[in-house]
Amino acid sequence: MKMKFGIDIDGTVTHPNSLLPYINEAFQLQLTLDDITEYELTNVIDVEPKAFYEWFVKTEPMMYGESPLAEGAKEVLTKWKEKFELYFISARSSNLIDVTENWFNTNDLFYHHIELIGSHNKVDAAKKYQVDLFFEDKHDNAVMIHEQLQIPVILFDTPYNQDPIPEGVVRVKNWHEAEIWVEKWLKMKSKVTN
Repeated sequence: MKMKFGIDIDGTVTHPNSLLPYINEAFQLQLTLDDITEYELTNVIDVEPKAFYEWFVKTEPMMYGESPLAEGAKEVLTKWKEKFELYFISARSSNLIDVTENWFNTNDLFYHHIELIGSHNKVDAAKKYQVDLFFEDKHDNAVMIHEQLQIPVILFDTPYNQDPIPEGVVRVKNWHEAEIWVEKWLKMKSKVTN
């Protein structure tokens, strides 16, 4: 039976600075990824939260439809599509499923399943699909998934997820580092089971 990988989309499969050009243009800012030191954007940008939220909801489909891929994501995920089951689990609202599927198709990115849960609590979805490993960029999600499901979580390193991590959450800089870690982990697991 193939292993199942749970994979976040935004900031994990898409480049973590995907939204910044839109935010900078809309609010006349000049932010770089290094300026985004918290996941909650309204804590780090000087924009009234209600106005930001209204703009974000209106602009989401366009931003998600045009997001660039993270470095190495396509190459690694393409290699994995035959070996593993790829479950993309995102906090995006379910009304964005068409935009999301179109983005995957446009980028020629394979998926076994896409689940848009409309919330950052991905534990239930990860449990439902019995994923063996999770890939995430949001610090508290990574820690919660690891602690509640006792599975390893790969955390893609960004300025907004620098809090300490427990053993079992593994920080990587890109998809190539994630691939190397997964290969070592699989070898270790096969030694344990043989």
